[in-house]
Amino acid sequence: MDQEFDLVKQMLNVAEQDKRMSEKQKKIIQAAIELFSEKGFAGTSTSEIARRASVAEGTIFRHYKTKKDLLMAITMPTLIDGVIPFLAQDFSEQVLTQKYPDFESFVRGIIMNRFAFSKENGKAIKIYFLELFYHDELREQFSNIFMTHVKGKFDQLIDYYKERGEIAAMPNSTIMRALITNIVGFLLTRFVVMPDSDWQDEEEIDFTVAYILHGIAIK
Repeated sequence: MDQEFDLVKQMLNVAEQDKRMSEKQKKIIQAAIELFSEKGFAGTSTSEIARRASVAEGTIFRHYKTKKDLLMAITMPTLIDGVIPFLAQDFSEQVLTQKYPDFESFVRGIIMNRFAFSKENGKAIKIYFLELFYHDELREQFSNIFMTHVKGKFDQLIDYYKERGEIAAMPNSTIMRALITNIVGFLLTRFVVMPDSDWQDEEEIDFTVAYILHGIAIK
């Protein structure tokens, strides 16, 4: 990205600027963001959040009925207030509106753009994307944002490379799904699931581009 975007900082800023929140609530939110990013939602207990926030555990439940309500208080405002729509638009402008000499360059452009973003925002991504599997509200928001800001330009580029004879005449939804699954899978493994492994990033990006284009079977 041309400009670094710190998702954790933005989540904290949204909480800090909410005039309805007490100081104790803001401490709870900050502690929850830190712990969710370190240990994940399921791996964090409300007692741990209370200790880090220097409040009684009962104070958390006076403001949030459940731990899931606390997660929603962290994630939904940033989604609704435009952080994720901004990132989707930013991605669309930086990647999907560019001209690439061929489909391979297009795939590499997507990976390099999202790799840079993921490297800067690994902790926040851990909060958002691991919880997409468990919370319908977050999935619905991400789906709406994708359909609004990304899908149309993605379709145009896929149609363009089909017309050039560079990709198979499969449904656009199938091609899109293959790209997203492989690229997001790589980034989640690299920055969330196994961030401390001995990664050879340039080589792994080359491998990812190669198997998206050609598969892994020897033909």
